[in-house]
Amino acid sequence: MARRRPRWTWAAVFIAGVLVVSASVSTAAAAAAAEEEEKKLLVDMTLVPDAASAGAVCLDGSPPAYHLDRGAGSGAGWLLQFEGGGWCNDARSCAERAGTRRGSTRLMNKLEVFSGVLSDDPAKNPDFYNWNRVKLRYCDGGSFAGDSEFINGTSIIYMRGQRIWDAIITDLFRKGLATAQQVLLSGCSAGGLATFFHCDDLQERLGGATTVKCMSDAGFFLDVDDISGDNTIRPFFSSLVDLQGAQKNLNKECLNSMLYPYQCFFPQYALQNIRTPYFILNSAYDVYQFHHTFVPPSCDPRGQWSRCKSDPAACSTSQIATLQGLRNAMLTALNLFEGDSKVGMFINSCFAHCQSELQDTWFAPNSPSLHNKTIAELVGDWYFERGAAQEIDCAYPCDLTCHNIIPTGYPFDRVKEIPEF
Repeated sequence: MARRRPRWTWAAVFIAGVLVVSASVSTAAAAAAAEEEEKKLLVDMTLVPDAASAGAVCLDGSPPAYHLDRGAGSGAGWLLQFEGGGWCNDARSCAERAGTRRGSTRLMNKLEVFSGVLSDDPAKNPDFYNWNRVKLRYCDGGSFAGDSEFINGTSIIYMRGQRIWDAIITDLFRKGLATAQQVLLSGCSAGGLATFFHCDDLQERLGGATTVKCMSDAGFFLDVDDISGDNTIRPFFSSLVDLQGAQKNLNKECLNSMLYPYQCFFPQYALQNIRTPYFILNSAYDVYQFHHTFVPPSCDPRGQWSRCKSDPAACSTSQIATLQGLRNAMLTALNLFEGDSKVGMFINSCFAHCQSELQDTWFAPNSPSLHNKTIAELVGDWYFERGAAQEIDCAYPCDLTCHNIIPTGYPFDRVKEIPEF
């Protein structure tokens, strides 16, 4: 027994050493994470005063809101970012949404993290870090385009996206936006879609002396059939436009040229009539459109696409071939704008949805890139006219810079086929 003690003692010393090293590594990692957490820029919410008097209210009647982080100097530009978060297209879904943070500023976080295109760090956002940066909170369920209401039992559900836009812009004008020399209107997902409805309007409000340009991130929602040949997004947008009373706020030239008003809710038709310079940031395999409009649940009752949807590497050869149809639809819709100097593009082949607000995808050492340019660099080149600004990726899986982030924990509306994001 005595002979074995040294052996156990040395083993114990070795294990203890491993534990100490592991603990040190864990402590260092925790410290780094804590330091990174402390560096996050948190911006307070501002409620728009007297907005209710103009009928500019969220679905539940609460006041609209935004977050403003001031830039450096009186000559700083302005970056306005529409928040995303899906839509509601019928009485039930809008009434349910009114009781969530997607329909009420009372239920929203009062502090927002500003990162990516909203960052104030020149090392993370080289072209816009010192601008006045604003996040417009989304609570109307109609991409800031509706103007309607309905009675829901003893309460009223307000769909006043257009009035919310008017109220926020009016308030920001009083805070310096009215004299801005440079403005970028952007947004993510449903917020990216909103830019198509308000881009020219913002230019008209500010006048010709102000440079206004617009960017849609993951907002280029396609009028595309699913893999069964049906189209689920078209009837969804049609019912949304009708319920929310959005038709009167859509592009008039587009409405005059299309058969149905809902068609002008699709960017591929609206953009043809927009005069202001535009940048389209989108994945050709946008995961929202992949999961909910191209391969919706109705097309996959047996769950044969489940593994592919959660991990692109698990997609079969035939599934990858099918997904090229989504990319082809995207490129066909954008073909009209290729070579247009006013239109910038970063169309990568990553499985992603919204890339401008995430630091890792906007501008970081390992960010997605096309021809050695990150999203931030190409957007900057386009805005400041430093050079060519249209990049379209090769087909999946050629791009080794992709993160292929499949977002989890989507908040879903109880709407058939088209959930909230």
